[in-house]
Amino acid sequence: MSFFQQGRRFLTAIALVLLLTLTTACGGTATAKEPRAITPTQIDRTNSYGQLARGNSTAGQDFGNWVVSASKGLVKDAYVRDNNKLGIVISSQVRPTEVKDLAKSLTQGFHKNFPNQDLTVLMYAPDKQLILTARYDEQSKQIQYQAS
Repeated sequence: MSFFQQGRRFLTAIALVLLLTLTTACGGTATAKEPRAITPTQIDRTNSYGQLARGNSTAGQDFGNWVVSASKGLVKDAYVRDNNKLGIVISSQVRPTEVKDLAKSLTQGFHKNFPNQDLTVLMYAPDKQLILTARYDEQSKQIQYQAS
């Protein structure tokens, strides 16, 4: 093999390596994408809706996960929004006469984890229909209940 042929192969190999490296590293930024319109997320209220995001903060996510795991089957799903709103989907094991007591217990636990603010606990039936709202007032330290 002549010196020129070896040089040409070497330069071809270097060019291929550079080409592959640059296209892999810069491939995502080479073309501009049009921005997508942001559409609000809607919750499917059927039985096949899947689980909601448990919280929109780390503390909320952790509390929502804890509520579901500690409930021993009484709570099917839970979510925390803005660290002051707790939504609970109860299971069919919870009797209608127990909903208010469960809401009170959840409100007290929610207050311990998210103190010094007004709180709202929304209780949903297994079919995802709102059945009770509990509002904790930080000033009066009282819980007010409103049936839906």
